[in-house]
Amino acid sequence: MRGTVEALRMPYPLETLLPSVLQEDPFTRRFTAGLDDVLACAVSTLDCLAAYVDPLLAPADFLEWLSSWFSEVLDENWPPQRRRRFVTRAVEMFRTRGTPAGLRAELEFSAGGHVEITESGGVAWSLRPGAELPGEPLPRLVVRILVDDVSAANHAALEALINTAKPAHIMHSLEVASR
Repeated sequence: MRGTVEALRMPYPLETLLPSVLQEDPFTRRFTAGLDDVLACAVSTLDCLAAYVDPLLAPADFLEWLSSWFSEVLDENWPPQRRRRFVTRAVEMFRTRGTPAGLRAELEFSAGGHVEITESGGVAWSLRPGAELPGEPLPRLVVRILVDDVSAANHAALEALINTAKPAHIMHSLEVASR
């Protein structure tokens, strides 16, 4: 938990930044010393910023915030190391977000099982004008996850992950079954 830390010293005392006339004033020195105590934690956090944004080093409560940069949903039931690995892979997963391959990768990591995705869309090209359109008229997405233990799967977290990873206009259904 970040906050006041006993005996944390300000690495850059404000008194040293004042003109020499004010550095000699006892009230100004006491006043800036009080501000140093308040600002020491903020300066310490800024000095360690690289560690805060590294998923392997960041404080546990920062992982949720880091994952939000990539619209990823962390399962609160995961152990800390798994949460850190997930956030570390977030950049890689973000590149394929909104594609079946990206959704499959996220769900396989989250659920720890095999993921089958059936979608109604399609992409094609034709040399003939007026050719038949690919896919089905109504967009849909069917996600089937095969896991070892169905009761251990967090359905709410999987639903949230699908909702954030799929295109917003596509309806989906989720089925979790045993292998």
